[in-house]
This record gives sequence, structure tokens and C-alpha cells, in this order.
Amino acid sequence: MDHFSFGPRDGAIIQIAYSVADIQVEMRRYSELLHVGPWFLVGPFVPPKGIYRGQTTNMQVSLGFAYTGELMIELIQQHDDKPSVFQETRKARGGDGFHYWAIGARDFEKAAAQYPARGYQEAFTDTAPEPLGCRVIYFDTTSDLPGMLEVIEINAATEELYRQIYQAARDWNGKDHIVHRA
Repeated sequence: MDHFSFGPRDGAIIQIAYSVADIQVEMRRYSELLHVGPWFLVGPFVPPKGIYRGQTTNMQVSLGFAYTGELMIELIQQHDDKPSVFQETRKARGGDGFHYWAIGARDFEKAAAQYPARGYQEAFTDTAPEPLGCRVIYFDTTSDLPGMLEVIEINAATEELYRQIYQAARDWNGKDHIVHRA
């Protein structure tokens, strides 16, 4: 099977994400208690082409990315109370908690097509700004799984960024919890 330069194979789970109230506190906690790091922080920002359940959204979020082995951990903080997939999760869980698994796919259309065919609706879509330009779709799989499922388009720019974050984790000194701003 085709593997990404950051470890997992195409079509496999590459990321587990958690919604959090305070990303700075949680990045430090995950580093100190779980030895996950260093963290690459993005935001706060408004998803450039974000669509939440069919409506354009201008919610504001920050994202933190770090690896443990070949698995990326993502922490997500929403900075406002606008409707979103992140607010849904925090409300359902009564606070911080697991949000989704992410599948990485070179053939985004093929990977994404299988979930509506199984009856799962799109909950959120977005396209990262250039130079990444990758597309993402969150499918609401909560009727069958304890979270959502995201499909991430792995193009050359996204693969290179994830490889750099993966390498930083391999070289991490274990001390500085936020080393980079992505």
C-alpha cells in the first residue's frame, strides 16, 4: 500500500482531534502528561471557505498539531459561540473531548464519496488557503461512532507540512511545548 512520508498509509486514520476550551493550556497538558509535542499552532482564524451544515460560517478557531509516533493529535479551540461542529461536540460532551478521526486521502473525491453512499451527511467543509489548498470534509458519523469522521485531501503541500511536523516530533527535546507557529 502507498504510505505517506509521515508514516500512515493512504486511506488510513492519520489524525485524532479533540475540542478544547483553552488550546494553550491543553497543548501544555498534552506535552507534560502524554509527551506529545512539539505543537504547531495555527490561528485564531476564520475558515476561509467554511460551510457548516449547508451555511457559510465565520466562526473563529485555533488549531494545534503535534505527533505521537505516526499519529497526529489535533486540538481545536473555537473562540466564539457561533454554531459549528466544534460547538456541537462540546455541547454533547459537556465540555472538552474527542471530536473526530481523520482519514488522509490522495484521491479525495473517491475517499469522500463512500460516506454519503453509506448515509452520512456532510457536517462541515473547507479548503485551506494556498499554499496548502487541501480540502476537508467532516461527516457526521455519530449515529454509528462516538465522533465524526474527517477526510483530508493529502496533496504535495499538505504532505510536506505534515512530514515537517512529524519530523519535529521525532527530534523534539521534550521541553518546549510550542516550538512553531504553522
